[in-house]
Amino acid sequence: MTKRDVTQLAYNIVGCAIKVHKELGSSLLESIYEQCLKYELEKNGYDVKQQLVVPVVYDNISMNIDLKVDLLVNNCVIVELKATENVNPLFEAQLLTYMKLLKKPQGLLINFFTDNITKSMKPFVNEYFTMLEDR
Repeated sequence: MTKRDVTQLAYNIVGCAIKVHKELGSSLLESIYEQCLKYELEKNGYDVKQQLVVPVVYDNISMNIDLKVDLLVNNCVIVELKATENVNPLFEAQLLTYMKLLKKPQGLLINFFTDNITKSMKPFVNEYFTMLEDR
């Protein structure tokens, strides 16, 4: 994967989220958006893992912690979904932590409680993204 590939994948994921949002509106539960976005992504040929357990290793011991990402697309982009009026900075920290623990280069924080997914969506990249080739 290159930076360009990851960026294009993120763009396509947001496109699928926009399609789901246009169809369903902004007043449903997060779990409904998650199921529909997973379906839409898979319909478009993407490999999607849902509610993937994030391993937490502390002192060389794998901790039994119930930490899960909403969606992992093509084993590359983590998608954290919300359906809330206020996006808490804690959600951003949560996504960045998932990206670090899973060593994934990009994350998308998508809040469906909005009138415009593109304006409210927040993309994040980290050191794993910077290590990728440009093209």
